[in-house]
Amino acid sequence: MTSMFDLTGRKAILTGGTRGLGHAMAEGLLEAGAEVVIWGTTGRAIEVADAFRQRGFACHGIAADLKDRDSLRTGFEKSLELLGGRIDILVNAAGIQRRHPITQFPMEDWDTVLEVNLTACFQLCQLAGREMVKQGYGKIVNIASMNSFFGGQNVPAYSASKGGVAQLTKALSNEWAQHGITVNAIAPGYMATDMNVDTRASQSFYDEVVRRIPARRWGSGEDMKGACVFLASDASAYLNGAVIPVDGGYLGS
Repeated sequence: MTSMFDLTGRKAILTGGTRGLGHAMAEGLLEAGAEVVIWGTTGRAIEVADAFRQRGFACHGIAADLKDRDSLRTGFEKSLELLGGRIDILVNAAGIQRRHPITQFPMEDWDTVLEVNLTACFQLCQLAGREMVKQGYGKIVNIASMNSFFGGQNVPAYSASKGGVAQLTKALSNEWAQHGITVNAIAPGYMATDMNVDTRASQSFYDEVVRRIPARRWGSGEDMKGACVFLASDASAYLNGAVIPVDGGYLGS
């Protein structure tokens, strides 16, 4: 059974791997045996990869701007070269957030959030998918959100982008399942990350969320590892087009 989760020899690209949930998922893939190229927007991706290599993992770092489609394409080509011309796993973990009342939401922020969270996700899936179709094998893991299921407040661009990620995941799985490729998504619940540090600063809101979560706590990066490795491994060979909540039971409460 354990061999079904073994990623030894698998080649992976993971965006947003320098901190938070992405960093934890990168660690999970590495611990399961994969060789991973971590993407970040700055040179910190190189530093994070160096730290992982010092622990004995096969890891590389790439700085790429997901708002720039040429930079993204170049980053993918460099990553493929680092991985010896093969990609088995793609994890689209990068994401950004902008908060404004809808009547005041700047179009520039709308464009930026949609470009990073949805368009870059599609472009990377397309680039990776072309390679995976040729191989007859691939595992794509997108990161959706609780906002894929409900709208939230003051986050129209984020909610639209994450709703799009959920639907994109299903569309890709429909076309690529016949080629041995699975495309699934993880929808994190309320996670204690840098992205929502301002939200958690409100004690009343924090307590309100905890009361609704059956697990009685906010999640962490460690809670994402198992789901990510599962979806990246052969253990999920017949799972396709799913959006899996990792939320401590929030949606069911």
